[in-house]
Amino acid sequence: MKDEEFLSAMGDVTRIKQDTVKLAKNVDLNEESIQRRKLQAEQDTIEENSLSSTALTWLKPHDIVGYKKPGVQEGVFKKLRLGKYAIDGRLDLHNFTVDEARQEISQFIAESLVYELRCVLVLPGKGGRDESGISVLKSHVAVWLEELDAVLAYHSAQNFHGGAGAFYVLLRKSDEAKQRNRELHGLS
Repeated sequence: MKDEEFLSAMGDVTRIKQDTVKLAKNVDLNEESIQRRKLQAEQDTIEENSLSSTALTWLKPHDIVGYKKPGVQEGVFKKLRLGKYAIDGRLDLHNFTVDEARQEISQFIAESLVYELRCVLVLPGKGGRDESGISVLKSHVAVWLEELDAVLAYHSAQNFHGGAGAFYVLLRKSDEAKQRNRELHGLS
């Protein structure tokens, strides 16, 4: 009975033909664009492999840290600190040595730029399980993030994303993304 009622109610409705899907991100990933981005990522990885091997400030497991480059708006940094940005990518560094983590973070950030990821989550863990009580990997990651040109800001994550053992990382936009944004808002 309900099927008949539905069909009679829909009697004068015309079916719409839908053959396209709008993607959440309007990213031009043609072959030329991908190759150009891969070359840039390789160059960034080469430069980023020069990340320092010593942490200048040793962090404790529950230390909350944050950093933003000059020019990053306070509202943007607050939104990052509160975990309000969608997380586009994630790197888990648990059980990595310092040297392995240096390589992984360098490669991850470079690849994140290729795919135009804006906010990523890096999880070095809290550490501090040895007698010194310091977080060796967490301390290094904090230093490395400040050294990377692609990183605009970072902050310890909210508890639901790993708390003091994780970092929200805000990455710069590619030149193509900046241009698309200008065009979208009629600024070019």
